[in-house]
Amino acid sequence: MTTRITRRTALKSAAAAAIAAPLIVRSSVLGADAPSNTLRLASIGTGRMGHGDMQQALHQGLSPKLNARIVAVCDLDSIRAEHAKEVCEKAYASKLGEGKFEPIKTYGDYRELLARKDIDGVTISTSEHWHALIAIAAAKAGKDSYVQKPLTYSINEGKALVKAVRDNKRILQTGSQQRSEVYFRMACELVRNGRLGKLQEIEVVLPTDSGTGKKDPMPVPKNLNYEMWLGPTSDAPYTEHRVHPQKGYSRPGWLQIEQYCLGMITGWGAHMYDICQWGHGDGACELAEMQAKAEFPDRGLFNVHTKFEAEGCYADGVRIKAHSGAAGVRFTGEKGWIWVQRGAIKAENPAVLKEKIKDDEIKLYVSTNHMANFLECMRTRKDPAAPVEAGHRANTLCCITHIAMKLGRKLKWDPAKEQFIGDDEANKRLDYEHRDPWKIA
Repeated sequence: MTTRITRRTALKSAAAAAIAAPLIVRSSVLGADAPSNTLRLASIGTGRMGHGDMQQALHQGLSPKLNARIVAVCDLDSIRAEHAKEVCEKAYASKLGEGKFEPIKTYGDYRELLARKDIDGVTISTSEHWHALIAIAAAKAGKDSYVQKPLTYSINEGKALVKAVRDNKRILQTGSQQRSEVYFRMACELVRNGRLGKLQEIEVVLPTDSGTGKKDPMPVPKNLNYEMWLGPTSDAPYTEHRVHPQKGYSRPGWLQIEQYCLGMITGWGAHMYDICQWGHGDGACELAEMQAKAEFPDRGLFNVHTKFEAEGCYADGVRIKAHSGAAGVRFTGEKGWIWVQRGAIKAENPAVLKEKIKDDEIKLYVSTNHMANFLECMRTRKDPAAPVEAGHRANTLCCITHIAMKLGRKLKWDPAKEQFIGDDEANKRLDYEHRDPWKIA
């Protein structure tokens, strides 16, 4: 725990000043073995998913080895920001004792928070249309970041974020926590090491959205900065179903509005396509082609797809099939299949699951807690389990499938150029026109 020294106390003697000085220097500057080396974190977006990410950062950070503390929270809804502050301070008081932690500062604008020189890393858990802008700004401000999936809203945003993270030598963990779950790693290792023989097909199954959103305009709550919430997207009248519930933390409506989220194809697709990528080979997204069809029924304000089907293939001929259903991934090869989902794994030949990976075979990244892995990598400066490129590749597959849904025809993809081949209409959908001043630099 970092001991906080007041300005008045510090000025009493040169010795006290010398002790106090390191405490206002970022921990990443001091080095992993420095005294009182506490990682200083902030949570941007404290809603349904943000609340969980904040709690994970809070509790994992209490580990003496990881030693991280949340010192600030930011949300465009002031009620949610204040609640996040209360949750953190109550938890720290319980674990550390009253007065033995730094009071949490609240912000309504992420730019003010990122301007603080003493913050080492942030969690970014906003609506998807804000992910890229905030994460790029965080990288340029010298902050490491844990970014909820899907990593970005569009493919071009993802390219820009990869560049920003690498140019600024930052750590970024994509919130694809399935990479920190044993069954997913187990399945992918078995596939990558040929236990199914030559890989032939990967089946990706995603849940289906449902329900209806109300379009009737409502007064904007005083606690919500709605104009900034819209950010880079076009102007639209406020209704609670467009943003998030004013009471509680149930699933927000924006998840089913295409202007802010592409629906389950990215919401759950970012998870399952990530496992598709990991099992196939965690290099470039070498997709060759994709075609898809989807249902877009009239559901009031909600306009993302419901049921869908997609088929495509990688450049090496491995087929991809995706459709609605109970979430999971099936790998099929010459010698049978492996099906994996959260908390479960099974195989056509159960004996395959008992096979050990040898020392000279491919061994995938081992992480048992996604947030702890992020905090550890903030210290070691090594890439985490789901680095920025992995998040971008998974989201690229999601976005390509979505574009194929919307256009209703087979699309051919150039993985080197990250654009469609001979299809100007499809390439226009690699991004959207961001409203001023929220441009992707």
